[in-house]
Amino acid sequence: MSEFKPVRGMRDLLPEDAQVLRAIEEKARVVARLYGYKEIVTPVVESYDLLSAKAGEEVKSRMFLFKDLGGRAVALRPEFTASVARLVASTLRNESKPLRLFCVGSVYRYDEPQRGRYREFWQSNYELMGSDRPEADAEILMLTNSLMQLTGLKKYVFKVGHIGVLKGLLGRENVDEKVQNVVMQLMDKKQHGDAVALLERSGASRECTSIIRKLVELKGANIFRVVDEIKTLVDGCTQSVEAVRNLGEVLELVSKSGCTIDVTVDAGFARGLEYYTGMIFEVYVPDLDIALGGGGRYNRLIELFGGEPTPAVGVAHGMDRIMLALQLQGGFEKAGEQKTAVVVPTKDELIGEAMKLAQVLREAGMTVELEVMGRKMSKVLEAAGRRKATFAVIIGEKEFREGAVVVKDLAKREQTVISVGKIKEYLKS
Repeated sequence: MSEFKPVRGMRDLLPEDAQVLRAIEEKARVVARLYGYKEIVTPVVESYDLLSAKAGEEVKSRMFLFKDLGGRAVALRPEFTASVARLVASTLRNESKPLRLFCVGSVYRYDEPQRGRYREFWQSNYELMGSDRPEADAEILMLTNSLMQLTGLKKYVFKVGHIGVLKGLLGRENVDEKVQNVVMQLMDKKQHGDAVALLERSGASRECTSIIRKLVELKGANIFRVVDEIKTLVDGCTQSVEAVRNLGEVLELVSKSGCTIDVTVDAGFARGLEYYTGMIFEVYVPDLDIALGGGGRYNRLIELFGGEPTPAVGVAHGMDRIMLALQLQGGFEKAGEQKTAVVVPTKDELIGEAMKLAQVLREAGMTVELEVMGRKMSKVLEAAGRRKATFAVIIGEKEFREGAVVVKDLAKREQTVISVGKIKEYLKS
C-alpha cells in the first residue's frame, strides 16, 4: 500500500509549529482589540463571481475553482477582502461608519510551492470601512507595525507607494483599463521592462513611458524627499499630483503619531489585485524576498458588490510567513512555558483516583496528562522527560491511604511527598 502524503502545496504543521502559528494568531487578536476591530467569520467557499470580480487575472488564474452539486461555480477564498466587502454591502450596509472588521483563517491559491509560498496559508485581515481620510490609511500602517512588534520581529521594513500615481499617468494617456491592470500585474512582479513595452504597444506617449521608467528607479528611506521628487516628476498630471499629495499626508500623520516605522517609499510599486485605488504597502524582512503582509486603499469595491459608495482601507498579514521570518531570526519568544504534570496511578485500582486528581488540577488551570498506557513507572518517567513534562504526580497505594501523593520534579530529579489538599499550591509555586 502506498504512503499517503499531503496534497502538493499543502502541509501538516506539527505541534511546535502549530503552537507558534496560534501564538501569532493570538497576537493578531490582541492588535484587533487594541485598535477596536471586531472579529467576523466568513466562509472558506464563496461564489466565483464574487471572488473574481476585482481580483485581477493573476489571482483568478490561481483560484481553486470547482462546481458544487448544484452546478454553481464556487472557489476557495484566495483572500478575505471580497468576503468582507460582500458582508458590508449586504448584512452590514446600515451599520454606522466607520466599520473596523477583523478576520483570521486559511486562504488558498494555486501557486508554485516554494519557501514561504504554499497553496494553503494563513492570514490575519483588518478592514477599516467608511473613511476616505488619510488618518485611516495611517492607522492601518500603525496597526501592522504593532503586530510586527508584538510578535518580536526585528529589522522589518515597510515599502509604501500610491497606485494613483501610475493610474493617473495611464488614465491621462487613455490606456484601456484591462491593459492598465496587466501593467500593474507586471509591475507587481517587477517585470518593469515588459510593462513599459506593453504601454508602448498600446499607444502610450514617449513622455509617459519615460516618466514611468524614472518612477521605477525612484525609491528611498528619506521618505519626504522621495515624495517631493515624485511630485516633480508627475507635475502636470492632476490625478498623479493629487495621489502624491495624499501619500505625503499619510506619511506625515504616521510620523507625527510618534510611531517608529522603518519606511521606504517606492514610486514604481504596484500590487496585483485590481481593486486598489490609493496608498499601498508591503512589509519585508532581510533574507526573505516575499512580503509578510500588504494592503492599501480600495474605494470602489463595496459599490461593485451592490453596496453604497464606501471608501475603505485594509491589510492582510501572512501569519505563516511571519512564523518563517521569526524562525530565520532565531525563533518566537514564547511566554513562560506552561507547567505540565503527568498523573500516574501505580495500580489499576487507583485509576479512578488518578482521574479525579487530574481533573482537580485541570480546573485549577494546570496542564495535566493522565497515564493511559498502563506502562511501568520507569517507562512513564522516561516518556514524560522526552515530552519535557515538569512533574510526575505518582499515586501510590501507601501514600494514598495517608492522603498524600509523590511529586517528582523531572528536571531536578527530586521527589517529595505532598498532601493531596496542598498539591495545587505546591505545583503552581
